[in-house]
Amino acid sequence: MYRKRSPLRLAYTAAMPNSYLARFAINADNVPRARDFYQKVFGWEFEPWGPPNFYVIKTADAPPGGSGGLLQERRELVPGGRMIGFECSFVVENLDETIRAIETNGGKMVTAKFRIPTICTVAYFEDTEGNLAAVSELERA
Repeated sequence: MYRKRSPLRLAYTAAMPNSYLARFAINADNVPRARDFYQKVFGWEFEPWGPPNFYVIKTADAPPGGSGGLLQERRELVPGGRMIGFECSFVVENLDETIRAIETNGGKMVTAKFRIPTICTVAYFEDTEGNLAAVSELERA
C-alpha cells in the first residue's frame, strides 16, 4: 500500500515553486532522418533556428504551461557520454541558487553557465542517477 510521506528535509534547496519544464530536445545523429520520422508520425512541423541542423518543433497547441520541443544534432556534454534520448530543460527564477542546490544535493554541473543572447543563461547538470538536463534563467525584458 502506498502512503504519502512527509518530504525529506534537504541540506539546501532552491525552493523555487515557479520552476517548470520549458523544453524537451530530441538529439539525433541524422537530423534530416529524425525530422522526417517525427513529421510523418506526429505531423510536427520544424522551423530552422540558430545553427545548422537545429529546429524548433511546432507541435499541436500545448496546454498552458506545456513545453515545446527542439530537434538538434547529438552532442557530448560529458566526455565519452553522448546525449541519448530526450533532453529536458527547466526554467528557474534564480540560476545561481539552483546550481548551489544541485551541487549541495548530490548533483554535479557538467558545463559552466553560458548566455544565449536575448533568451536565457543556461547550464547543464547531471542528477544523482546520471541523467543530464539543463537549467536556465530567462532574460528579463
